[in-house]
Amino acid sequence: MTTNVLVVEDEMEIANLIEVYLTNEGLNVHRYSNGKEALKSIQTTAFDLALLDIMLPEIDGFTLCQRIRENYHYPVIMLTAKIEDIDKITGLTLGADDYMTKPFNPLELTARVKAQLRRYKRYNHTEENENIESTNPEFYDFAGLYINKDNHKCFLYGKELSLTPLEFSILWYLCENKGKVVSSEELFEAVWGEKYLDNNNTVMAHIGRLREKMNEKARNPKFIKTVWGVGYTIE
Repeated sequence: MTTNVLVVEDEMEIANLIEVYLTNEGLNVHRYSNGKEALKSIQTTAFDLALLDIMLPEIDGFTLCQRIRENYHYPVIMLTAKIEDIDKITGLTLGADDYMTKPFNPLELTARVKAQLRRYKRYNHTEENENIESTNPEFYDFAGLYINKDNHKCFLYGKELSLTPLEFSILWYLCENKGKVVSSEELFEAVWGEKYLDNNNTVMAHIGRLREKMNEKARNPKFIKTVWGVGYTIE
């Protein structure tokens, strides 16, 4: 089955490099150099992952990420030439799953793409089999929150939450450790499967977006609570 990857990058040298490495992995790369053309493709092509540069002609990468998240759950990796954390946090808050700062090692980029695709395909495989009755269902149901690992469904007060695979994994891991404080390092390594690095804002940004989808008050959340200097917990 063909794996379609959207690459939106206006620097030809970088776009060429990305296409060569991803094509060598057997991925079908769809390249665009401006956001307007990419948006048309998003609406007509079934993608499995998107690589979006932030600074693009006509429509920027942040806007593309927002438009993708309106209808799709496939992974989004942001590419940025800036080193400011605000760009990374903004992208993650809008629903991106990962980011890479230019210049980057193409082997590392390829590894991250493959890791995101593996996670996404596991998620899709679960959804395809959601109607098969499970003999050992795995779910948590408390205080109005219901989350089921078998069918990757999550409901809050009876309303289904539209969660990306990463957001679901974060919430599931916290529920698995209900009553315990989970550090950002532990949460990152458990969900992303990579070594946690200092000053990594990825977890914080995803927690923020998860709270937003759950209509949680930042200062006094009911479900995902911050234990300052330690990590996060669901009580």
